Parts: sequence; C-alpha cells; structure tokens
Amino acid sequence: MGISKTTTKTTSVDLLLHPVRLRVVQSLLGDRRMTTAAMAEELSDVSPATLYRHVAVLANAGVLEVVDEQRVRGAMERTYALRLPAAQVKEEDLAAMSPDDHRKAFMAFVAGLLADFDCYADRGDIDLRRDGVGYRQAAFWLSDDELTEFMNDLRGVFETWMSRGPAEGRVRRTLTTVLMPSTS
Repeated sequence: MGISKTTTKTTSVDLLLHPVRLRVVQSLLGDRRMTTAAMAEELSDVSPATLYRHVAVLANAGVLEVVDEQRVRGAMERTYALRLPAAQVKEEDLAAMSPDDHRKAFMAFVAGLLADFDCYADRGDIDLRRDGVGYRQAAFWLSDDELTEFMNDLRGVFETWMSRGPAEGRVRRTLTTVLMPSTS
C-alpha cells in the first residue's frame, strides 16, 4: 500500500503575511542590506532561532537574496537584501482570500506596526516632533475616478522620494498607509 502525499501550494499570502516574515521584509525596505544578526538586533522581540528560520524561508522563496558572505568565527555570515518584486502579494492570491483571511493578514500588518512603535518608544529619549513621528487619520470625499487620480499622484510622490538611497545625514523612515472606505 502506497503513502499518499498531500501537497499544498504556498501562496504569496502565506509566505509574506506571516507576522515575523512580514517584519523581516519591512526591516529591509529602503534598499537596506542586513545580516541576520543585525535583523536580530532590530527585531529584538523575536527569538534568534525563529528569526533564522523565517529568514531561511524567505531566502528559499527568493524574496531575500544573499548579497555578501563572510566567514565569522568559523560560520558563514550572510548579508541579505530584499528582492522587491518577489516581496509583493500577488493579485490572484489577494483575490482568493476570504474576509477572515484579510482580517488575519491585516492583524499581522498592524502587529508589525505595533512592534515597530514599541521599539521606537523603548529607545527612551523619544521626541515625536524631533523624530518626525506621527499618526493621523484623514477623510476624503472622492469618486472612483478621483481616487484613481489621487493614488496615481501619491505613487508619483512616493517614487520620487523612495528613489533616494542611504547617504550621510539621511535617516531611514517608514510611512505606512491604510486606505479604505469609511463605514459612515
């Protein structure tokens, strides 16, 4: 009697919207290159074993690429960069998600934001004005065509500013957006 194998296809949703993997991806945004040890410092609330396991999953899936390797105390230390095209949830995977799947994915996204803010707040000497930190909500009245125009305008602004790389005097900053129709 043979053993039947059940294969499950890993979707981009399963791969990218896991809370730890999502935070790894977010930590590399902005053309950053980091070793797993550097990620561990930044994501200090994630155990090293968990972090290494999820970095390996992302690397094996082609989301992360090794851009440098050097031997450190007998072990090979790899520096990773994000392959941005591979770090996007595919449209067909999003379309196949149920409302509950979207809730879980959004929860992972928000949990990552909370963890990032906790790390910022834990630094001790925080000054929202000096550090350029803010959180706000705004409402717009837009037709579907106006929304498309607004999104195209935003995309252009983002592309202009995101094209700047690391340089003297620059601090990596993250901007998070959530856009949805209001319930009222």
